[in-house]
Amino acid sequence: MIHEILPVGVLQCNCSILGDENSREAIVIDPGADIQRIQAVLQQHNLTVKQILITHAHIDHIAGAARLKALTGAPVLYNPKDLPLIEMMDAQAAWLGMATPEVHPPDDTLEDGQIIAITGLSGQILHTPGHTQGSVCLHIPGENLLIAGDTLFAGSVGRTDLPGGDGPTLIRSIHDRLIPLPEDTTVVPGHGPNTTIGHEKETNPFLQ
Repeated sequence: MIHEILPVGVLQCNCSILGDENSREAIVIDPGADIQRIQAVLQQHNLTVKQILITHAHIDHIAGAARLKALTGAPVLYNPKDLPLIEMMDAQAAWLGMATPEVHPPDDTLEDGQIIAITGLSGQILHTPGHTQGSVCLHIPGENLLIAGDTLFAGSVGRTDLPGGDGPTLIRSIHDRLIPLPEDTTVVPGHGPNTTIGHEKETNPFLQ
């Protein structure tokens, strides 16, 4: 599997490019900004984007999705419980002092248990509300990989003081959906360095 992680935008959101070496099909997760950089990596690996996945509808994760869709024709998928965040994109932009990006309702939903697949690569959606109501993670068992969005970080968890956030729900999501995964599962959070399920289980102060 090809896996490139690009920290994009002012908040350095981790955008993941997942590709299959044989089919050259790809999934792009959280293209929040820097679409030219993302396109360059796709071209470098000769990848064709088949799906654009959004872990949650905060501006730093979704702002570039419409532009990437326009360039690639790939559908944008996210959980519709985050549509209220789309409706307040003007306010989200104001928080960061940036122009309001073009955003749209999802072309398809991401629901708990849903299988996401391209030729040669497949994973499963885990609905993990708390950071937002529609937050999801992508678990790829064959690669021992979890794309966690802003649900779980190295040594921390997602903030819950923004609209749609709920602290107890977030902790319950992590304990019920993520902690049971194999301890050697690599976790790619929405920001910052990678970690593992086992390391967070043992050391994350929010999970003790």
